[in-house]
Amino acid sequence: MKSIYIPQILKAPNRKIEITINDAITGLNTLTPVRGILVVRHGGNFLELIVQAETIVTLTCDRCLQNYNHRLEVNTSELIWLEATQIDSFPLEREVAVEDLSETLSPNGYFDPEEWLYEQFSLAMPLRQLCGESCQGAAKTETKSEKYLDSRWASLASLKEQLNQNY
Repeated sequence: MKSIYIPQILKAPNRKIEITINDAITGLNTLTPVRGILVVRHGGNFLELIVQAETIVTLTCDRCLQNYNHRLEVNTSELIWLEATQIDSFPLEREVAVEDLSETLSPNGYFDPEEWLYEQFSLAMPLRQLCGESCQGAAKTETKSEKYLDSRWASLASLKEQLNQNY
């Protein structure tokens, strides 16, 4: 996916470019190409981005450590402000006002749709990766050799067996 020169969007009909997505995204490991539509509209002092896209990724379950496939869908929009950036040397630490916490691009710069899509799909990844509602986790069976590997735990293991027999 090529970067878009922002002033070029102004020359497009209705100041809008529609991009049909059917590609792999660099850095995003997927089973299928990302498919969908990205609309980039120039609003004068901002870019409006609207995307509907999906792909399938292979994840590892946090409980049982098995791989499973997950459909990842992105249906979102975002405004990116266009303003000339001032190149100042910023200190390592500084206070930032809430209104300064927004994405900005240069009005004469480029917009990279692939990078933006990568960010959107990364945000859509599930925090808890579970292969299913009924996942019980890794089933560990103890063998006799594992049970008494360390002789210091042998008396605790026998007490545990006695308690299990009594109840």
